[in-house]
Amino acid sequence: MKAIAYTQHGLPIKDPRALVDIDLPKPTPGPRDIVVAVKAVSVNPVDTKVRAGAAVTAPRVLGWDVAGVVDQTGPEVTLFKPGDEVFYAGSITRPGCNSEFHVVDERIVGRKPASLDFANAAALPLTSITAWELLFDRLGVAENGGEGDALLIIGAGGGVGSILTQLARRLTRLTVIGTASRPETREWALKLGAHHVIDHRRPLVAQLTQLGIANVRYVASLTHTDSYYPQLIDALAPQGRLALIDDPAALDAMPLKTKCLSLHWEFMFARAKYETADMIEQHHLLDRVAALIDKDVLKTTLGQHFGVINAANLRGAHALLESGAARGKIVLEGF
Repeated sequence: MKAIAYTQHGLPIKDPRALVDIDLPKPTPGPRDIVVAVKAVSVNPVDTKVRAGAAVTAPRVLGWDVAGVVDQTGPEVTLFKPGDEVFYAGSITRPGCNSEFHVVDERIVGRKPASLDFANAAALPLTSITAWELLFDRLGVAENGGEGDALLIIGAGGGVGSILTQLARRLTRLTVIGTASRPETREWALKLGAHHVIDHRRPLVAQLTQLGIANVRYVASLTHTDSYYPQLIDALAPQGRLALIDDPAALDAMPLKTKCLSLHWEFMFARAKYETADMIEQHHLLDRVAALIDKDVLKTTLGQHFGVINAANLRGAHALLESGAARGKIVLEGF
């Protein structure tokens, strides 16, 4: 089968060797696995981080967002059958989905939204899982809750921010404040439901004050947390909650003490990596997202379509992600 891999970590993305087209054997399923014929994939920051920093001794296939059709099932599979259309993000500990066929545990797979084509569906899984777990599991916001409280989203125009903004606006009563620094990402965040959008290049507390918001109960820091950290502590109300998804070089928890603030990390691969007892919650979560999409409560966050799935197009997608100028999700489709 066709696949795209990297064989040497750390190469600049403009180097043709950074991602290469290869051929691999078609995978076979384990007991609870399904083999999926990949129709579309999207690209996430985790792809660029792994390519840059994870050394390899054999070609490694990246990709943790896919929409496709079940081709084969393992002997203990009960949730799916061949021909079912699915979407999911996969596991960081297994080969990625930038290949014609991909094997995945059924417990982290959802049924593709019926109202979406494969490209639009592929934009959703990883960011939807991350945003959902961050909002409802890590920050502990209740569905239809949050009346009188506010959520500040750092990087509301990115992939996770695009879903988190919608979830917070549609499924809670929080006042949703996004940050963006460019006119197009500002308009994107407003379109997705943010009540307000402020500029993360300017002092955050002063802008919140101008909105009449003295402090916020919740912060979701999705990018450059180490740069904004002191401002986020200032912006949070006593007993507030801060959740993050990025990778600061260091993070001192002591400044959180006097306000009794809590710190939460969201890593959507944790359930699959450690095969937690509640691993199947990601299946239920994705099915819920699909239902909300089909009811037009949530919308896909596809930002740009980069064409067919091959090394050259994936290098272009990685380059755009690394530039920091991406809006929404970057999708590729077909081989």
